[in-house]
Amino acid sequence: MRPLSLFLFLLASFTLAPPASAQIAQTRAEALAQDAAEYARAYGVPGPEAMRRLIAQQDSVPAIDAIAERYRDRLAGISVEHHPHYRFIVYLTGDRPVPSTQVLAGAMRVPVQFRTGAKASRERVLWALTNHQPAIRAALADTPSMGIDPRTGELVVIAAKPVVDRAGGDAAVAARLSQLTGVPVRVRMLDLVDRNLGPQGGGRLDGTDPTSGRRYRCTSGFLVGDGTRVGITTAAHCLDDLAYIDPARQATPLGFVGQWGWGYHDVQIHTVPALARPLFFADTARSLTRPVAAQRAKTSTRAGDFVCHRGESTGYSCAEVTLLDFAPSGQLCGGYCLPTWVAVSGPTCKQGDSGGPVFSGTTAFGIVKGATFRSDGSCAFYFYMSLDYLPTPWRLLIDTPPAKVLAIE
Repeated sequence: MRPLSLFLFLLASFTLAPPASAQIAQTRAEALAQDAAEYARAYGVPGPEAMRRLIAQQDSVPAIDAIAERYRDRLAGISVEHHPHYRFIVYLTGDRPVPSTQVLAGAMRVPVQFRTGAKASRERVLWALTNHQPAIRAALADTPSMGIDPRTGELVVIAAKPVVDRAGGDAAVAARLSQLTGVPVRVRMLDLVDRNLGPQGGGRLDGTDPTSGRRYRCTSGFLVGDGTRVGITTAAHCLDDLAYIDPARQATPLGFVGQWGWGYHDVQIHTVPALARPLFFADTARSLTRPVAAQRAKTSTRAGDFVCHRGESTGYSCAEVTLLDFAPSGQLCGGYCLPTWVAVSGPTCKQGDSGGPVFSGTTAFGIVKGATFRSDGSCAFYFYMSLDYLPTPWRLLIDTPPAKVLAIE
C-alpha cells in the first residue's frame, strides 16, 4: 500500500449578491472571534488571549516578512509556536548567533527567537525537492508525498510503513535520501491506504455528467475577477456545466470559463450572471457569511499558522499549517505535482470538501485540493492551492466597504 493524496469533490461556499432581506456579513472582529473560539479549544487558552493571537498572526506578516528577507541567505524556515507561549521561531544555517527580538502585532509584542545550526537553507531544500522528486519516488518504488518542514529545515518524505520497512526502515531510507539530495531528510511513516473518491450527488454547485447521466456536486471558495467579468473558483476536476444552488435551493446557472489542473493548479472558474459581493460562508450551517478583506501570500504563510476551512461534508473546522512546498503523492496534477501546495493537519476532511475556502478571519489563503487519509478513514492532513496561483488575469476580489459621505454645512 502507498499513501494517496486524494482529490476531494467539493462543497464549499460563496454567495451571489444577496437580496436586501439577506443577513449582514460578519465584521473582521466577529470573524476572528469565531475562529478564536476554535483556537481557544485547540490550545487551552482563554478566549481573549486566543483573539489577541489570531490578530497577531494577521498583523505580524509585514514584520516577519522583513525578517525573512533580511536573513534570506541563511533562512531554513519560520514557524509559529503556541506553547509554552505564542512566539515566532526563525531557523537559520550557520552558527553565528542572532539575538532575540520582538515584533509589534495588534496589541501584542510577539517574541521572535532565532535558532542556528540548520544544515541547509530553505532555497536549497526546495531546489532538492523540485529536482530529485523522480529519484526519491524511485528509491521507494512508490509514490510518496513530500514537503518542507520549516520547523526543522528538513525535506519530509511521507510513505506507508510497509513500503519504508521493505526499503530498510526509516533511518536507513532517510540516510540514503539525504545522500541523494544533499539536504537533511526525515521519513514520516503513516499507515495509509489508497482510496478513489467518486463524486456525490446533489450539492451547492450542481451539474449532470453528460456521459453517465449522474448528478454531481461541487462548490467554490472565492469570487474572482479579470477586470471585466466576475467569476467563482472551484476545483478543476468538477463538471463544466454547473449551477449554483443557494440555501433556499434556488438554482443560478453559471458560465464555464476554463480549468487549470496541471503541475501547480487545481482551479476552475465560472462566471456569474449577476452582480456578486465577495462573501463566503464560514460555518457548518451556511448561516454566517464573511467578506474577503485580504489575501495571504504563500511566501507569507508560516508553519503553525492557524487556518480554517469549510466543506459541505465536514462543515467548519480549524487546524495548523504543517508543511509548506508540499508535493502530493500520485499523479494528481496531470502527472506528478510540483511542490507548491500547503498541507494542513486536518482534523477533518472528507469527500465533498475539495475546492472549499481556506481562511483566517476575513483573510483568504487558498482553496482545498485534496487530502490523505489513514487506514481508519480519518483525515491525516488536507492540502490547498494558494490563491497566488490563480490563472492570469483572474484575481481575488476584495470586499470594499462603501465610502462614507460627509455632509458639508
